Amino acid sequence: MSASELNQNKLFPVFLKLENLRVMLVGGGITGLEKLKAILKNSPETRVTVVADRINKEIRKIAEKNTAIMLLNRKFIYNDLNKVDILILATNNNELNRRIREAARQRHILTNVADDPVLCDFYLGSVVQKGDLKIGISTNGKSPVMARRIREFFEVFFPDSLQELIENLNKIRGSLRGDFKQKVRLLNDITSSFIAKSH
Repeated sequence: MSASELNQNKLFPVFLKLENLRVMLVGGGITGLEKLKAILKNSPETRVTVVADRINKEIRKIAEKNTAIMLLNRKFIYNDLNKVDILILATNNNELNRRIREAARQRHILTNVADDPVLCDFYLGSVVQKGDLKIGISTNGKSPVMARRIREFFEVFFPDSLQELIENLNKIRGSLRGDFKQKVRLLNDITSSFIAKSH
């Protein structure tokens, strides 16, 4: 394996149907608010339980308008992990984050620890969305600023009319006859004109 291959981002990109999973967010401050907003922006029907002894006013406002958000206004207890699939730790207590993360690992719960890439099983990357097109951007936890800049570039690069193109391609795909290779070749021919126009 070459040096450049050893230094590559080895994260496996996955798009989760979060609305089918039980998500817990521990921490009710500014960082918790950012994480909650990111979850709801990408998957608005996700059920999220927020556990914190102090909960930000904005988080409370979000919970008032969204019945899928449950607030537990108290300190975290380890039994909170009993019915959790995805855990996000956003407390400002590094030692507490580490202890909860260890308990989550014993229960095989995937965990994200805000601002501590070493403890994370997954990262919440920057996301570009134009209708049904969604692109996740990762710098392997090394530079969220770079990920944000790339997201801003793609948001300008892709036209707002992209959703119409995606829907039309879906219709064409459904009407194509022939074997898999023929369908792929035809769809490649159709989409190549879009790429050519973009350059």
